[in-house]
Amino acid sequence: MKAKTASPETAVLTAERKLHNTWVYIKRHWQLYLLFLLPAVVLTLVFKYAPMGGVLIAFQKYNPFKGIWGSQWVGFKNFTRFMSSPDFQRYLINTLKLSVYGLLWGFPIPILLAFLLNRIESKKIKQKVQLVLYMPNFISVIVLCGIVRVLLSVTGPVNGLLHTSINFMTLPEAFRPIYIISGIWQGAGWASIMYTASLSNASRDLKEAAMIDGANLIQQIMTVEWPAIKDMVVIQFILQAGNIMSIGFEKAYALQTDLNLNTAEIIATYVYKKGLLDGDYSFSTAVGLFNTVVNVILLIAVNKVVAKMNDGKGL
Repeated sequence: MKAKTASPETAVLTAERKLHNTWVYIKRHWQLYLLFLLPAVVLTLVFKYAPMGGVLIAFQKYNPFKGIWGSQWVGFKNFTRFMSSPDFQRYLINTLKLSVYGLLWGFPIPILLAFLLNRIESKKIKQKVQLVLYMPNFISVIVLCGIVRVLLSVTGPVNGLLHTSINFMTLPEAFRPIYIISGIWQGAGWASIMYTASLSNASRDLKEAAMIDGANLIQQIMTVEWPAIKDMVVIQFILQAGNIMSIGFEKAYALQTDLNLNTAEIIATYVYKKGLLDGDYSFSTAVGLFNTVVNVILLIAVNKVVAKMNDGKGL
């Protein structure tokens, strides 16, 4: 006997009935939903939206004693001052180079790690390898910078292996490789978690069929595994490309020395020095706002470009 199939009208009615029942349940137990969502909403408003009022400082000659509403309004004077300063181009180029190079070299590594981890058949070995890869992520940035300074010091292990006496931390040309390589070592393993989880959705039947058909390792990855993580890769690339200007301040500042400032001084460290060390709050806020605006523009632009290249799929 043939099984009866539900008509389209019946399927629509069933879906509408389920939606109605869900809405009735939510209205009847709204207190539970409010109790669950209220802490998150309050924390978001207090720590994310309320501080946005401080952006007004960027358009003022801020006086801490007079406050935001009593300080003199200067418009875009602080932005003009920053963009007309002789060091503006250097700070911008240093920030862009550090971010772009970090993206180009660091973005593919977690994907490659995920592919390699997916080839390990033994669960015990895979877990041990993952543990080793994830551990650096739990090291504090400042501790990491201390380790880097010790390793690259004149009497450190690196100079010992090379039989040299070079102080790498004083070389302007060495700052970017040190920053990027240490960042890859610390974060690549942890970043591979999302791709490893996405690869678990790859069809084992298709993989076995590809192996039976004689597909090599690269062909198996491209035809079976890559489609499983493609959307995740696109989303992560858009987010990281949109945050090109948002370099971690702590690490850049901790790796700076008086001799490598030519390449190590970026917008984030400049904001810190002008705002907290020099007390020029209005100017530092303007620089930080400029940085944020550039990030938003980059995020929108990269999203549109990737969407056009990916059949309309973006964020």
